[in-house]
Amino acid sequence: MFPNHEKKILPESFYRRNDVVQIARELIGKALYSTIGEVLTGGIITETEAYQGPEDRACHAFNNRCTPRTEVMFRNGGIVYVYLCYGMHNMLNVVTAPSGTPHAVLIRAIAPTHGLETILQRRKKIRFDRTLTNGPGSVCQALGITRNHNGHSFQGPTLWIEDIAFKLDPSQLKVTPRIGIDYAGQDAALPWRFVVI
Repeated sequence: MFPNHEKKILPESFYRRNDVVQIARELIGKALYSTIGEVLTGGIITETEAYQGPEDRACHAFNNRCTPRTEVMFRNGGIVYVYLCYGMHNMLNVVTAPSGTPHAVLIRAIAPTHGLETILQRRKKIRFDRTLTNGPGSVCQALGITRNHNGHSFQGPTLWIEDIAFKLDPSQLKVTPRIGIDYAGQDAALPWRFVVI
């Protein structure tokens, strides 16, 4: 069927650390995979954003706000948080930190490496271009990720992240403020977005 990925899957301990900004940085260069309908798709993570609830005004769980939507963020790190943005785009987040601390990392972009034909079909494209898996909504569409995956484990078999020993030159990693969170006041300026350039 598919190659055995178990030895490369990031352990739960990777996610259950308190420094969500460091985790967001370390997820750059890791490989995100999905098996939806027995089809393997995936790619190298090239853009992330950290959200540090409860003190981060840009975080859905700011001020420890626990709702039916954000409840998953309060669980042990290493699980999936998917929410719908603008009523149309699914957004994939990696829940981090120990239980009770609602931190998460938004996966904003990947460089596709597996299942390109399926990714093109899901994205309704006929050829590869820079928009194929660039943007969090595009990532979910390309990998077949929906809100049905909310709360799933990143230990597989549906979704998982691997350490593929990808070597990135430090000069290729850009650190910027996060995107589209002007409502967050001074927190909008925090340099918590990491992107490969």
